[in-house]
Amino acid sequence: MPHRIAGVEVVEAATRHAFARHTHEQFGIGLIHQGAQTSLSGRGTVEAEAGDVITVNPGEVHDGAPIGDAGRSWRMLYLEPSLVDAAVGDISEGRRKTCEFADPVIRNVALAGRFRAIFAVTATAGGDEAKLRWEELAVTMLAEAMRLVPRCPDKHKVPASIAAAVGLIDDDPLMPLTLADLARASGLSRFQVVRGFARATGLTPHAYLMQRRIDIVRRLIGEGTPLADAAIAGGFADQSHMTRVFVRKYGFSPGAYARAVN
Repeated sequence: MPHRIAGVEVVEAATRHAFARHTHEQFGIGLIHQGAQTSLSGRGTVEAEAGDVITVNPGEVHDGAPIGDAGRSWRMLYLEPSLVDAAVGDISEGRRKTCEFADPVIRNVALAGRFRAIFAVTATAGGDEAKLRWEELAVTMLAEAMRLVPRCPDKHKVPASIAAAVGLIDDDPLMPLTLADLARASGLSRFQVVRGFARATGLTPHAYLMQRRIDIVRRLIGEGTPLADAAIAGGFADQSHMTRVFVRKYGFSPGAYARAVN
């Protein structure tokens, strides 16, 4: 279940759930505690087992399924981009403002130990000493895990036609769009839009729209918005529809998320 500290969402889970393709608005770094999983990442399909550090960058499409019947457990920290960018500035002594995780799976005993230490700090009481320990571990962990690989916006350059369709969704995720609307915006046929959209973003137009809407819902729930209101504000037909999408993507219900972070 998740909980929060300043700028960080802390998640601990044990499940056999197979996650649908989805994205996060934050950086994620974690550790497989038991079992193993296979997942699609923006950097290829990978496998991770107990003791492996796993990472994800903001907006990176990924999924996840257990290897074997026993399921797997992991611990994750989801870090707000502003927090990571500030750390990168410190690590690089001002030479870089942004960077990203280069490797979706890192097999490094020392880094795994550092992650265990920083995760343990999240369970301690607050106070200046705990805050100092957290910041100390976070900066050194990020320096080791990110290797200061620069974020490159052109790495997966989206064709202008598909970018127009993506932009139509991003400009207003609550708009009741049709495939014909996206085709007109892009100047392509409906089939070309579906194929090009999936190739460029890793998601179909509908899945991308649902991700944008569930991002809205997750932010609103984190701010204390009642679930029914969050569902309406996120463009879902009702709370049940929102719940189904939320669970498919994150493996826990909106209600559980609300109880954990508020």
